[in-house]
Amino acid sequence: MGHREALSALSVIAALSGGLLAGCAPESSTPSVEHLRAEVIERLPFDQTSFTQGLEVTADGNLYIGTGQEGESRLYTRTIAGDELASVDLDQQFFGEGITRIDDTLWQLTWLDGTAIRRNAETLEEIGRASYQGEGWGLCSRTEANEVIFSDGTEELRRMDPETLEERERFTVTLDGEPVAGLNELECVGNDVYANVFTTTDIVRIDAETGEVTARIDASALPNNATDDPNHVLNGIAHIPGTDEFFLAGKRWPDMYRVRFTQAD
Repeated sequence: MGHREALSALSVIAALSGGLLAGCAPESSTPSVEHLRAEVIERLPFDQTSFTQGLEVTADGNLYIGTGQEGESRLYTRTIAGDELASVDLDQQFFGEGITRIDDTLWQLTWLDGTAIRRNAETLEEIGRASYQGEGWGLCSRTEANEVIFSDGTEELRRMDPETLEERERFTVTLDGEPVAGLNELECVGNDVYANVFTTTDIVRIDAETGEVTARIDASALPNNATDDPNHVLNGIAHIPGTDEFFLAGKRWPDMYRVRFTQAD
């Protein structure tokens, strides 16, 4: 998200200042909500020019990265070590957002245009488009459930058809019965949806069936070595298949972190 999202973030900031996430006292939390932290295993080089909006591990262990900002947005693949393999620019008017792969297709959202770009997952070539209502923020695929989960920066997530991106239904994400706004970049792992919470170092783990938050993850220990700018925040979460580890990145961060979510002290 860019500077123009400041107004959209007001509800998020209000929720945080009210203690909905990091400020919640432990005694007020539902016992089933885990308190976790991101334990850094490895620090890796990242492209500090990338305004990261989407991050995903490819089938062969490389990375898909979707970036934002009008005139700068692109989608590219690179090795974990940092070697770029392929890249495609978005049309100048688009602000690129979340991405997800389903079989041979890769979907890429745009922020304000209501347009999703369908791409060949190998070549990144555009092969179609779909429309949706409102803003597009994050996207992840639940293959077993035959659905895509879509965020728009509010407390709601949408279930979408993976082939057409047609909306099926919406559900509200709650923590202790209260809505959690600012849901941004997403990662689906089984029945869980992991979401960055906009402008914060918080990640929430959400039950994909009920919408209830089952874990709050504190990622504040990750060094933010980006240039000083309020927009250069944590954003980008990708599960590493076959492990309990994740990659975490940020907007214009020069580093990416391989982490494991462990019990907080």
